Amino acid sequence: MTTVTAIYRYPVKGLSGEKLDGVRLEPGRELPGDRAFAIAHGTAPFDPADPKPLAKSHFLMLMRNERIAGLETAYDDATGMLTIGRNGRQVARGNLNQPIGRKLVEQFFKDFLGDEVRGMPRVVQAAGHHFADVDLPLVSLINMASVRDLERVAHRPVHPLRFRGNIYLDGAKPWQEFEWLHRAIAVGDARLRVVARIERCAATDVDPETALRDMSIPRTLQRAFGHVDMGIYAQVETSGSIAPGDAVQLLNSGS
Repeated sequence: MTTVTAIYRYPVKGLSGEKLDGVRLEPGRELPGDRAFAIAHGTAPFDPADPKPLAKSHFLMLMRNERIAGLETAYDDATGMLTIGRNGRQVARGNLNQPIGRKLVEQFFKDFLGDEVRGMPRVVQAAGHHFADVDLPLVSLINMASVRDLERVAHRPVHPLRFRGNIYLDGAKPWQEFEWLHRAIAVGDARLRVVARIERCAATDVDPETALRDMSIPRTLQRAFGHVDMGIYAQVETSGSIAPGDAVQLLNSGS
C-alpha cells in the first residue's frame, strides 16, 4: 500500500522547509503557507499591489545562492515571526508582517550574501499569491522509491529534501507516479489530479544539510533514465485533511 510518509511546507521561497503533522488541503489552492514569502533582489519588478509571476532569477534561490541551504529557518503563522539560525545558533529574527521586522531580515541577507544580491533585498508577499516555480497553485509529491532508484544509479545517498516536495510517499514502485499523469488520486480525505511531472534544475545539486553543491542531479537523471524529472505536480480537486500514514490511492482513470 502506498502511504504518505512526510509533509513539508516552505514558508519562504528558497529557505528551509518545515515538517508538518498534518494539513488541510482546499480545492484550487497550494499547500497552506507554502512559498507565501520570497526574498527578492532589489532590482526585482515585483508589485505587491499587482502581483504577477516572475522568473525565479528575481529571487534568492538555491540554484544560484546555495549558501542559503545552510540556514535553519522557522516561521510562526500566529506572530509572523521568522527566525533564522546557522550552525544551531540564532542569527536573525524579524516579524514579516511589520516593516521593521522585514528590514531586519533584509539586512541579514544583504550581509550574508554580499555581492550575490542585486541591490537591497526585499521580503515580498501578496495576498493570495505564492512564489512557486509554476504559475498554477499546485501541490508537489515525491515518490521515495524513485529517489532510491536514483541513489542506485548515483552510487551514493540522495537526500530527499533536495527536491523540496510537499508530500513524500512510499509503497509505490519506482517511477510509478508518472503513470498517474492526468488521473485522479486520493490522498487521505482529499482528492487531487496529477497534472505534470516536475522537471529538475541545478537547485537539486545542493545538499540541504551541508549547503554544498556536491552532485549533478539533472545530469544523473538524464544519463540513467533519459529525463530530468523527479516528482509530480497535482491540483487539489476536493478538500480534505492529510497526515503521515494516510493512504495514497489511484482512482479510476475516468473519475
